[in-house]
Amino acid sequence: MATAFKRKGSRVVARFDENERTIVRELLDQTRELLTPSGGLSGDPVEDMFAGLGTAPDPEELARRDPALARLLPDGHRDDPEMAAEFRALTEHSLRQRKVATLTTAIEALDQPSARDKLELDLGQAQALLVGLADVRLALGERLRLRTDEDSERLQDDLSDAGADAAEDPRLAIGLYYDFLTWMQESLAGVLL
Repeated sequence: MATAFKRKGSRVVARFDENERTIVRELLDQTRELLTPSGGLSGDPVEDMFAGLGTAPDPEELARRDPALARLLPDGHRDDPEMAAEFRALTEHSLRQRKVATLTTAIEALDQPSARDKLELDLGQAQALLVGLADVRLALGERLRLRTDEDSERLQDDLSDAGADAAEDPRLAIGLYYDFLTWMQESLAGVLL
């Protein structure tokens, strides 16, 4: 059973059982896969840095994109498609790389061996996990079509009404993950402030 994060000196500590850790890790990994550039990463930081510089995805590819990816990599200029394409050409590849690197750090932090379900993070790992959780929640929020506070409230009502049967409904199962990650992110943010 998960416990909230607590600060212990320069470390951040919580407890997550193996199932909870596995679910969070899998969601982080799925988000990382979604964000990994189509050509992948070479492993050479200099080559990867210049690989996508100045090349924008073709407009048809943008239209076919997974809506969750569009939520994670939004247009830089909503009212000017030409300027948005130019901005995307200059920034998307490096933004993807940074997000993938952050998610990788978060996954590696969760993969650390632990005694009695204890998760102990240094501040860099805690920050990476916080940012990674935000990205996962953006992707899940898109899958759940959460656009307004009312949408979130409706999801909470549906989860309450379903009770123990919530996991049987695919939408509500995603809602349970979203809810757990929200609690986890709030707990972590609270100790990092």
